[in-house]
Amino acid sequence: MAEGDAGSDQRQNEEIEAMAAIYGEEWCVIDDCAKIFCIRISDDIDDPKWTLCLQVMLPSEYPGTAPPIYQLNAPWLKGQERAELSNSLEEIYIQNIGESILYLWVEKIRDVLIQKSQMKEPGPDLQKKTEEENVDVEEDLIVTSQSENSAKALDLNVVENQPEIEELPPIDHGVPITDRRSTFQAHLAPVVCPKQVKMVLAKLYETKKIASATHNIYAYRIYCEDKHTFLQDCEDDGETAAGGRLLHLMEILNVRNVMVVVSRWYGGILLGPDRFKHINNCARNILVEKSYTSSPEESSKSLGKNKKVKKDKKRNDH
Repeated sequence: MAEGDAGSDQRQNEEIEAMAAIYGEEWCVIDDCAKIFCIRISDDIDDPKWTLCLQVMLPSEYPGTAPPIYQLNAPWLKGQERAELSNSLEEIYIQNIGESILYLWVEKIRDVLIQKSQMKEPGPDLQKKTEEENVDVEEDLIVTSQSENSAKALDLNVVENQPEIEELPPIDHGVPITDRRSTFQAHLAPVVCPKQVKMVLAKLYETKKIASATHNIYAYRIYCEDKHTFLQDCEDDGETAAGGRLLHLMEILNVRNVMVVVSRWYGGILLGPDRFKHINNCARNILVEKSYTSSPEESSKSLGKNKKVKKDKKRNDH
């Protein structure tokens, strides 16, 4: 496989994992090998009036030099309305050539459906659900310390007598996810400078349970108002590529001035690619819970092809 193909394949996989984490049951895999997927989009998840299915196939050249191949499926979508929506999707691609655009496409379609639902025209006859899906997950977990001697020694360079503006921000903890004896838990803190990132990490590692985790993957995004750019970075902490995937999810969700740390306690059974799904789901859940996700319009502005990102120098303490 050529280097370019390998890069595109990795970017596609990262986007697929992010989309699955963001949309859950709305995201459906039609053919994993052929990279064919379907996203069910509605104006209102709880009480849908207008619904459309977007089917996409990702060619090997996407996202570098080719758009996804797509099909819009809805019995009510015809004529001028279909043409206008298709033009909108193609315009988003042109404005973001080389970028991952599935999230922008889905949210553009959802925006169109919401506008239709606010009009006076009646919606199509929709089959009402006969059963309520119970999405409550019982996650009453107690994670025990694997080893008191396994805490990681981090070179965090936290300076004493910090100025008042750089106080330790509040840290929230998400609901753990467990799978085959491995446990994942996200931690979130608002941050406005790299020094606060270090302070949050130092505070988390004061907790014996977190310090003893097999991996503590993190990513952060800080918006620089004066330069209109993002300062962002990530850390795998031994879980290869996990930090980059976590940062990619945060980019797609267009979050700012926040860091997310996902702790994983390994339970002795290999999870394969599922571990990335759990890491992203943990992160997405806490970002949604704490209202860090933004509107599609803001996402579209921030994910343009001309965006500039200043990369913070990564730590060399693996």
